[in-house]
Amino acid sequence: MTLAGALWRRSALHLGGLPAAEDRLFEVEPGTQLLARCQWQARPRECATLVVVHGLEGSSESAYMRGLAEKAFASGFNVLRVNQRTCGGTEGLTPTLYGSGLSGDYRAILEQLLEHDRLPALFFAGYSMGGNLVLKMAGELGAAAPPELRGVCAVCPTMELAACVDAIARPGNMLYQRHFVRGLKARMRRKAQLSPGRFPLDGLERLRTLREFDDAITAPHFGYRDADDYYFRASACRVVQQVAVPALILTAQDDPVVPFRIFEAPEVRGNRQITLLAPERGGHCAFISRVAGWERFWAEARVVEFCMNGAPIERQAVRQK
Repeated sequence: MTLAGALWRRSALHLGGLPAAEDRLFEVEPGTQLLARCQWQARPRECATLVVVHGLEGSSESAYMRGLAEKAFASGFNVLRVNQRTCGGTEGLTPTLYGSGLSGDYRAILEQLLEHDRLPALFFAGYSMGGNLVLKMAGELGAAAPPELRGVCAVCPTMELAACVDAIARPGNMLYQRHFVRGLKARMRRKAQLSPGRFPLDGLERLRTLREFDDAITAPHFGYRDADDYYFRASACRVVQQVAVPALILTAQDDPVVPFRIFEAPEVRGNRQITLLAPERGGHCAFISRVAGWERFWAEARVVEFCMNGAPIERQAVRQK
């Protein structure tokens, strides 16, 4: 299912319904900007807005990002597809790398959309790494979340990073590990060309796993002691019990990357703001239904449904049709 979701050729029915994007830069800290590809309704301040964040080595143009954006826009939402730092060809917009702990970036976007755009209702949705980021943002806001933040959605969130990195390291997941590490190395080379001397490449070729990459590069770059310190401090599971806005978590019990046991923790199950939907099958961020059309990509339909309701949908595991 995971591979099928990545390789599935979407027809114009799925990807042809978005108008031309309006690009917008959000300054999230001095010297760092994030690029959002925006689709605005005719009267933006009369509509709810969905901000979508991609996963590791994805971008605003990933098929799942465009698929969710199409459904949300057709349902009357303003939609912003945000590129994480350095992603989607934006290496030149920040002197930093990107990481799972940068939830402050999305809080900055939230604040700007409220203060500058005066939008009445906002939702954030994230896939995988992006899911960890939006949940972490909501947990850190806690009861201080602005009333305009109506909810967050996380699809297969890597909310316990150490467990997810260990899962990717299993022999059966070698393909995923190679894909991610290859992409991260290529990004490091591009960053090194843009900022000579800032991103040393010595030893880069010897790195074979995500844990090795994070231990040698990500953790020291962001001031963490090592990979273990990074995984602990950047994981949303530390603050998920503090989420005080309606939250939808979609995950699959057969996800090869995100162990299902993460979502059985009392911090998740005991938070009444969280709705957990966990079908037996779905892979990692795939959730391909047997039903064509709107329901083909099941998770996208559920996120839009949740946001349209503006509150948690019924608490039950929904099986794919």
